Amino acid sequence: MRTSLYSYFCAVAAPKRPPAKKPSPARKTATRKKKKKGWPIQLRLTIAGIALVLLSPFYYGYVLRGFSSAWRWVRDIGGNPHYRTYRSFNIRIPDKYAIHGIDVSYAQGKIDWQKVKAMEEDSVHITFAFIKATEGILSVDPYFQRNWREAAKAGIICGAYHYFKPSKSGSWQARFFLQNVKVEKGDLPMVVDVEELNHMTPDKMRLQLKEFLTFIEKKTGIKPIIYSGSSFYQDYLLGFFDGYPLWVANYDQPEMRSIGSKRWLIWQHSDKATITGIGHVVDFDAFSGDSVTFQQLLIK
Repeated sequence: MRTSLYSYFCAVAAPKRPPAKKPSPARKTATRKKKKKGWPIQLRLTIAGIALVLLSPFYYGYVLRGFSSAWRWVRDIGGNPHYRTYRSFNIRIPDKYAIHGIDVSYAQGKIDWQKVKAMEEDSVHITFAFIKATEGILSVDPYFQRNWREAAKAGIICGAYHYFKPSKSGSWQARFFLQNVKVEKGDLPMVVDVEELNHMTPDKMRLQLKEFLTFIEKKTGIKPIIYSGSSFYQDYLLGFFDGYPLWVANYDQPEMRSIGSKRWLIWQHSDKATITGIGHVVDFDAFSGDSVTFQQLLIK
């Protein structure tokens, strides 16, 4: 009986449990990444270009040049409008003259004439150069031959000058000058630089100078140019050599008028010019005429 009951209970199936539901997987919330809106490519390129310009040394050079030009005009307010400051040359230059030049000697040292020729500001540039050749009867400028050769190669019209010593024979000085200078077609006439009495009386100085001028003119057929300071010329030369072209020195003036009845040909208006290619200040000159008159002056 016990066995049958046991068998009965074993035979009776236990109630089936419903299958456990598998938890449904959690849905991932779909999150779309919002794309960041960038600057348009044209705008980025524009900003990059502006940044490059602002950081460029050329930009600052342009700004500085503009500021310098503006300051130049401010500084010149109230002054002669035809006597302007030129920053590159570091001097004031009368703007009514179109042809400009310099004069040099050993004092300027070794010159880069190509740079001299290339220098320009507001159409002002170097057209001609007078180069010291000799002094007295024994001294030759150590840089003369180099300057005479290299300036001409750079395309600058050249003239040679002799520093006159009144205590020495005028004719012997002229001979010495001609021994060291060979002028050619297209050169400027020779120049005699007279600016001291050299312990001589004015009469004796003029006598030796007359010998010098006569000798040069006879040998070359060309009338030399006389160079002198305006005061020295008025005190000792005016009225004696008026037939010779005059190159006169008178610094830091807005205009150079005639000396008495004598009209100047070339005006040395500054001795403090800064020229690219020259490591020392330089005398700066203006020619009184136009390009046609200048060409007529040259040796034929």
